[in-house]
Amino acid sequence: MTDFDNRQISRDSLFILAELRVDGQNETHRVKVRNLSPGGMMAEANLRVVRGEKVAVNLRNAGWVEGSVAWVQENRFGVAFAEDIDPKAVRANAAATPLPDAMIVNRRWAAAPPPATATRKIL
Repeated sequence: MTDFDNRQISRDSLFILAELRVDGQNETHRVKVRNLSPGGMMAEANLRVVRGEKVAVNLRNAGWVEGSVAWVQENRFGVAFAEDIDPKAVRANAAATPLPDAMIVNRRWAAAPPPATATRKIL
């Protein structure tokens, strides 16, 4: 497919976080997925990747998807998937997917401020 043909494919603009592994590296990197199509995605991260490098990305409701880096521009890069995915499944309501325990944060509200009559005015 030519570059022109690739640009004709419909893309879903979105913002989700995903995990990405670069072939030959042990660590997993967090990336922001900016747009998604059946054949690829655009990601943003403080990560150095090289065109042609093999990667795998863990997308919500799709699991680990293998691909290769198609282009790189500053902190954004494109990934061409080895096999097509269903972008609508990835976009599905996040509430339907339970969060990993590491992402759950317990929050407590701050104590109520004292009434105005209980404070002193300092001159």
